[in-house]
Amino acid sequence: MMKYMFMLLFLIPLLNNYWMMMHIYMMMCFGFIFFNVCYDFICSSGDLFGLDILSYSLVGLSYFILFLMMMASVKIYLNQYNLIFFGLVLLLMMMSLLLTFCSLNMFIFYISFESSLIPTLFLIFGWGYQPERILAGYYLLFYTLFASLPLLLGIFYINFMTNSLDFWFISFDSLGVYLYISMIMAFLFKMPIPFFHFWLPKAHVEAPISGSMVLAAILLKMGGYGLIRVYMFMGSYTIMYNYIWMSLSLWGSLIVSFLCMFQIDIKSIIAYSSVAHMSLVICGIMSYNFYGFCGSLIMMIGHGFCSSALFCLANIIYERSYSRSLFINKGYLMMLPSLSLLWFILCSNNMSSPPSLNLLGEIYLINSIISWDYMTFIFLGILSFMSCCYSVYLFSMTQHGFTYSGLSYFNSINIREYMLILFHLIPLNFLILKFDGFTLFI
Repeated sequence: MMKYMFMLLFLIPLLNNYWMMMHIYMMMCFGFIFFNVCYDFICSSGDLFGLDILSYSLVGLSYFILFLMMMASVKIYLNQYNLIFFGLVLLLMMMSLLLTFCSLNMFIFYISFESSLIPTLFLIFGWGYQPERILAGYYLLFYTLFASLPLLLGIFYINFMTNSLDFWFISFDSLGVYLYISMIMAFLFKMPIPFFHFWLPKAHVEAPISGSMVLAAILLKMGGYGLIRVYMFMGSYTIMYNYIWMSLSLWGSLIVSFLCMFQIDIKSIIAYSSVAHMSLVICGIMSYNFYGFCGSLIMMIGHGFCSSALFCLANIIYERSYSRSLFINKGYLMMLPSLSLLWFILCSNNMSSPPSLNLLGEIYLINSIISWDYMTFIFLGILSFMSCCYSVYLFSMTQHGFTYSGLSYFNSINIREYMLILFHLIPLNFLILKFDGFTLFI
């Protein structure tokens, strides 16, 4: 893994060259995906770092989203708005994500897991839009750090009891309820679990497009990745308490789905829909079966592409109308008809239409959750219906109706913006042809 770290370090002299950086991220993404072959065991491993299918999928997603973040943030390049510092923040973020998803040691995983907060905060504070971004950054920081301190103490306790911090060598005869909660609470807050999700809509609304993309596509997935990793050694003990998190996630995602229908901010709708989707991922991991783990990984990858693309579409509209309000952004079917097709496809994918990865992930997850308790079909049925409702609501409110009369001048869509959305759509709808690879890590 160190070769990828050194490749990132060698990008520092190119920070001033926006287009070169973007293309190198793209080449590194395809180089990583095509020149690494992963199996159901740890490969490409050293003492502290290694790859399996779970790590491979999420590192590939991280490279791809970082390349698209550069493509979406062209305004920073055109306005020369601290471009070198922006490139450095993205570089630090990629390094922390690479360490997080490839580390085999729990302490290194914890350090890199927490260090990814710093570039995210810089993105929100430095390139956010409203003064409220300071409060949004505080929410993000303190929600995450509040749950992370017990995790650190739990890691120290595990090292004291087992003399190892390697994920694959930790073994327990018995776990206490306090250790169990301390090991999973940081990841549940990160995903986030409903009722502890208030930092996410605030952070999304105040963040620039690059911040929203990395939050939705990667940082939420770090919680799911951490849960799967710690469940490797917590084992059957978790089954005693998982009903708490399953109940909380199912009930909370239902409430959050209804909340989506009351939002008037486009970014808020997409952020709340992310919470509802991540609740399904939590339920899949907590069901502790094969379908649950496979469905969680597939849903994390699919949601990463779909949610990031929706934020890009919201930003394309914001750059023209300078508003995210549904009352102002109406009637784009007449003004930007080609973009309306992309809105329709992505809103359909957001409600898990074929052939998207979201559909495959939901099939796996619904199977796993109903096999855990058949009465959950009531919640899952309403949840699936509501996901259709808020996706149609988002599409119809933005594309239909009378155009706001204050929009006197309107730019058309350029090729960069088309390519940005297509680079999300192609993997989202074509990776289903190779879905068997996602099942290898169990």
